[in-house]
Amino acid sequence: MNDISDSVQKYRSLVFRVALGYVRNIHDADDVTQNVFVKLMTKGKTFDSAEAEKAWLIRVAVNEAKNLLKSAWFRKTTALDESLAVPENHDLHLYDYVKKLKPKYRTVIYLHYYEKYTAKEIAVILKMPQNTVLTQLKRAREQLKTIIEKEDFDYDKQDKQGENLYGFI
Repeated sequence: MNDISDSVQKYRSLVFRVALGYVRNIHDADDVTQNVFVKLMTKGKTFDSAEAEKAWLIRVAVNEAKNLLKSAWFRKTTALDESLAVPENHDLHLYDYVKKLKPKYRTVIYLHYYEKYTAKEIAVILKMPQNTVLTQLKRAREQLKTIIEKEDFDYDKQDKQGENLYGFI
């Protein structure tokens, strides 16, 4: 793609969601998104395909988000808004669980299940070995299972307590 505005229009929500997965704050994700497209504009980068451009934007978004998280300003402040946007057309309840994963696991889960990338493609985008991606996917699934089971147990426990409480009334 030659026109920056076309790239922004096409990939803005993708870059935003990747950033949001890391920084967990809408305003910081906006800043990261803006920085990514400023870099695209200032680097004057050309791509062989739309997929190459998309991969580059995801990689830069991850790096920008990590840089923000490492900054002294970010470490010494607390966010007022902890809400996370849900990827379009996806289950709200399931995404609540995904939000609880560590950023590296959220990223691979997001890219694999929401953006439909293969482990090999994710490895190229994130510049890591494919086996690392596969391991992170496996661990993320295991953590999701644990989180879901724990929260469902807590929910069942509350229901049973509620039933008992209402049974006495």
